[in-house]
Amino acid sequence: MMTSVDADLIRVLSDPLRLRIVALLARETLCTSHLVAETGARQTNLSNHLRVLREAGVVETEPCGRFTYYRLRPDVIEALAEQLAALAATARATAGAKRACP
Repeated sequence: MMTSVDADLIRVLSDPLRLRIVALLARETLCTSHLVAETGARQTNLSNHLRVLREAGVVETEPCGRFTYYRLRPDVIEALAEQLAALAATARATAGAKRACP
């Protein structure tokens, strides 16, 4: 049985800045200004990365006056972790399996 892993989500999270944003949002809900200060990234660059994370369903927004706060969606990260854990379990269970060469 083939274990399915969300390749699109892995691609989204593979960018170092996006992964840093996810790590920061795992600790607290932050606005763009906070994320600029924490990462040192330019606001326009950060906004583009936040858009990608939002479109992938990794973060959700909360408007607050003229600011937008970003919150991590832990269920999305947990689902990916479960997919990877299932893949590891399959590899562990079939460690001795070897297909003969033709």
